[in-house]
Amino acid sequence: MIVNLHAIKAIYRFEMARTGRTLMQSIASPVLSTSLYFVVFGSAIGSRVGDIGGVSYAAFIIPGLVMLSLLSESISNASFGIYMPKWSGTIYEVLSAPISYLEVVIGYVGAAASKSVILGSLILLTARLFVDYEIAHPVWMIFFLLLTAATFSLFGFIIGIWADGFEKLQIVPLMIVTPLTFLGGSFYSIHMLPPIWQKLTLFNPVVYLISGFRWSFYGISDVSVEVSILMPLVFMAACIVVVRWIFKTGYKLKN
Repeated sequence: MIVNLHAIKAIYRFEMARTGRTLMQSIASPVLSTSLYFVVFGSAIGSRVGDIGGVSYAAFIIPGLVMLSLLSESISNASFGIYMPKWSGTIYEVLSAPISYLEVVIGYVGAAASKSVILGSLILLTARLFVDYEIAHPVWMIFFLLLTAATFSLFGFIIGIWADGFEKLQIVPLMIVTPLTFLGGSFYSIHMLPPIWQKLTLFNPVVYLISGFRWSFYGISDVSVEVSILMPLVFMAACIVVVRWIFKTGYKLKN
């Protein structure tokens, strides 16, 4: 199979150019919001919480805050990126072009994931202004960052195709993903919870993402690192199956 790199590049560059036109909304706003978390939780509350697993509270919440922004922005970027061509009707030009669904997905999802990785990197740099932190496993940190961005951008791509209105684009990120992230150990270790809640929390898939990402920083985790790696891979595989079915059937694309 020959991959049309020119088509992928065209879609990718178009989507990345949109970021430049919405710089305040796409980059500046999430970074500013996360900075406020560092001020409120890291400085004001962190001094009273103390260390968690030998890590200061201000440093402990950094992986959780990065994941909080990464998950929501990956979904939003990808869903909005594919929804706008549907809304304006230009999606038919893409569907009629001599390119495969794989090339379309790589272009849109690759751009959304790139934006999220840039945002996550900026948040990590911004965190340096508020607290000192070390990255124990930088290669694994990059791996978790890229894997999470790609997986949830793919999930956002599916949401963008499913949504038939701007309101639906925000339902999953605001009503499902954000609450799961807050309840997934962004600001605390699940070992701080009562035993029954520790068991219930394990049904939250975001716990594994945050735990694995935090392990790459400080070498501590709430759950098995192997499971933290496996969970997003399984979710990505499920999303790929759904995307393939969407393009095969034309679900909400050709009607």
